[in-house]
Amino acid sequence: MSPPPSNVDAPTIGPSSPDPARVGPLRIGVIGAGHFGRFHALKLATAPRATLSGIYDRNPERARTVAWEAGAPTRELAELIAQSDAVVIAAPAAAHHELAAAALRAGRHVLVEKPIAATLAEADDLAALAAARGLVLQVGHLERFSAAHGALSGRMGAALYIEATRIAPFKPRGTDVSVILDLMIHDLDLILTLTDSPIDSVDAVGAAVASAHEDIANARIRFASGAVATITASRVSARTERRMRIFAADGYLAVDFANRKMTVIRRGQGQKLPFVDGFGIEEVSWQDHDALEAEHAAFIAAILDGVPVAVDAAAGRRALAAALAVGDAMAASRARMQQSGLIAPPA
Repeated sequence: MSPPPSNVDAPTIGPSSPDPARVGPLRIGVIGAGHFGRFHALKLATAPRATLSGIYDRNPERARTVAWEAGAPTRELAELIAQSDAVVIAAPAAAHHELAAAALRAGRHVLVEKPIAATLAEADDLAALAAARGLVLQVGHLERFSAAHGALSGRMGAALYIEATRIAPFKPRGTDVSVILDLMIHDLDLILTLTDSPIDSVDAVGAAVASAHEDIANARIRFASGAVATITASRVSARTERRMRIFAADGYLAVDFANRKMTVIRRGQGQKLPFVDGFGIEEVSWQDHDALEAEHAAFIAAILDGVPVAVDAAAGRRALAAALAVGDAMAASRARMQQSGLIAPPA
């Protein structure tokens, strides 16, 4: 989810690097003390291989509150970057590039909340900065670290058709961006990993209901491989629902994320199905784990142990490109509706 605006400003900082003689846990600072920034801070405060070096938010009261909860100091932004080996950026999406670029230029590793940036050019710039300096740049697609993702991965062969639904009641946080970048991007990222194919075309429709940006969206995406995905996202629904269905050549899979249940119908596996020769059914469940803790552990391991970055800049860019394509398709659909008289043009 996107955090609420945390009113952060990027400083001007010259290139530097963490002290190579330093011993002890990795020093990680949190930039942005909004809803999700608070979660990052509290989790990092107890991380076994890291220490929370401080909190920054342009709203000093919010920074002080989160810092008090986490038992860490508040710092000005330039000081926080200087006193850290790595930073977590939990600011509004529009500030991601400026803040992440400042940290990377200062020689700091970065975990930036999704989306990686507001534009593809910004995403490319961050990737180039991290690569040139040999720094870790991880993107906060938290679903990649969930127990549900682990249970789903590798269950089916090549996906032919995917249907995803993610709806929830309205909450003011996250409305600095559309529901595409707030909620749908989670399923876009997951579907991109399942299809592993470039996007060929997108058709989408949506509307702003309770905020200045689209709060409901539906997209139909066709991939170069021929696979198709239909995704629905809403943050103005009466209930919370997260489901996905995957149709493959070798079977069918239905996931109920909220209830942690999955049904798999597949050739040659599970309890035999009557009247469907050769196919079996399997009911799967999983226990949730702390996905944020797993995300932090992966970030720290990439820095300290040199393991591959779990969700790197390329993955973040790919998800952002898909989200922007959905937004463009939605704008085109809205223009056709206005031209036909189906909806009124903006006042």
